[in-house]
Parts: sequence; structure tokens; C-alpha cells
Amino acid sequence: MSGINKKKFILVTGLDLAQQAEKILDQYELVFAGAKPMEADLIALVRHYDPVAIIVRYGKITAKIIDASQSLRVISKHGSGIDTIDQSAAKARGIEVRAAAGANAAAVAEHAIALLLACSKSVVELNERMRKGHWDKSTHKSLELNGRTLGLIGLGAIGRRVAAIAHAMEMRIIGFDPFASQLPHYIESVSLEQIWKESDAISLHCPMSEENRNLINVQTINQCKPGVILINTARGGLIDEQDLLAAIQSGQVTAAGIDSFQQEPPQADHPFFGSKKIVLSPHIGGVTSDAYIKMGVGAAENILAVLNK
Repeated sequence: MSGINKKKFILVTGLDLAQQAEKILDQYELVFAGAKPMEADLIALVRHYDPVAIIVRYGKITAKIIDASQSLRVISKHGSGIDTIDQSAAKARGIEVRAAAGANAAAVAEHAIALLLACSKSVVELNERMRKGHWDKSTHKSLELNGRTLGLIGLGAIGRRVAAIAHAMEMRIIGFDPFASQLPHYIESVSLEQIWKESDAISLHCPMSEENRNLINVQTINQCKPGVILINTARGGLIDEQDLLAAIQSGQVTAAGIDSFQQEPPQADHPFFGSKKIVLSPHIGGVTSDAYIKMGVGAAENILAVLNK
């Protein structure tokens, strides 16, 4: 162990890191935890290598993992959401928590719009029906988004990009974010109550917190316009999945595009799989070749900003 202790290690909770990010960190030795690191695995790695930094790609960084470290100075998220990191435990130890804010904003915003279009134009359902020999030209009517109201919950880098695209599509944009300022002219800042009452489609771009948990539930859904579309490329815990499914079945929600889930991956018998009105993707909104590089570089630069103080 004496040889190991002389080196400075950075633990990556994943299989890999962009070469551009590795180059930035070439003075350190990287240790990769694998594709699905569990708490026990990460505790063992932290105790063995005593890293000065952790880059968080997959899994959670718990208080037990943090407490297993001696030299840890910074936990850097490979992306923007830091809800998988026990921030209180890190703060108690004087360990900084940083995020690569905005690194995957373009990717997630594009995916949110893709899901919105898939829902409003019945893309998945029509594709499946055509492959089964159906020709629905005379009977199918899609929803035109032009002139419709898009409600955004969260107006950070991602929410604003979604707004810009939707504005180009001539949608009306309303948004709720108590921390947002200097919004572009085409975003109307409103209350949550107005989001529910006025939106034809709602897209979630807020962080996961206890205050936001199950933000979409039977009470808030019932305040919405009948036939509302719901898009979630943020965090699964923002939605009560059983309430959403019931709203889909009743028609209160006409369609939903879901990229994140309460449990990931969802179980094979998850009820969403049985609904043709729900378009699903495996939490890959921010996963593009470009975002992979941007997030890796951002995470690496955040580490150096702390270690070089």
C-alpha cells in the first residue's frame, strides 16, 4: 500500500471517460469503478486508493462512501444533476461538490423536443401500425404545436434551450422557476398554478429535491387541461408514476414522453410498457457523443479548479 499512497488517484464511477477529459487529468491516475458500481464496491475502492477526487457518472455517492475517504477534496458530477451525491455529508467534511452545469443542455433540450414531437404526432404508434399493414391517412389527426402553450418547470440552461426551440415553432412559452432571472422576452414567468391551468404541454427541467418529489401527481394533473402532454427528461422522482398511468388511461393526459424513472432501470413488468400513449427512452436525453466530451471535460476542469487552489 505504500506505493499506492504516494500516488494521487481520481475515482470515476463508470467504465470510461472522454480522452479529452483524461488528458486534462494526466497528472493523476484514474481508477474506473465499472458500469454499475454499488455502494460496497465504491467504499472498497475509496478505502484502497484514497482518491483526492471522485467523478460521478453512475451510482450514488453516499455518506458511507464519503466517510471512507481520507484525502477526498472534491466530488465532481459528470453532468448537471447532483441529487445522487450526499451533499450534507460532503459539506460536513469540507469536500466540495461541483457539477458540469450546461454541458449536456443542448442534448437534453433536443431530446425533450423530440419526445414532445413524438407525442404530439403519434410517431411511435403510427410507425408500428404501418409496419402491421395499416394506412391511417383518412382517420388519424395529429396535434399541431404552433400556437399551443408549452409550460416549462425549471428555467436553467436546459429549460431555456427548450424554450428557444419551441419559440421558433411559434409556441407560447410560460415557465416557473423561483430562481430564474433575466429571462428572454418570449418566456412568460408564471406561477405553478398557471402552468397547470394554461399549458397544452408541460416539460420538466427542475432538480430532484424533497420539495419537488412527486410534483406530478393526481392533484396537480387534475388541475391541468384535459388532454395535456407531459414530458420528463429530468428526474424520475418528480412524477408519481401510478398517478400518471391512471391519467393516461382516463385521457386527462393524452400522451407522455418519459426519459427517467423512479427506479432505473425499471422492472420488466413496469406498467408504462403496456401503454402506447407513453413514449419511453432509457434516461439517455443527455447522452450524445458531443455531450459525453463536454461533461467529461467539465467534470475534469471542476476537479482541477478545486485541487489547484
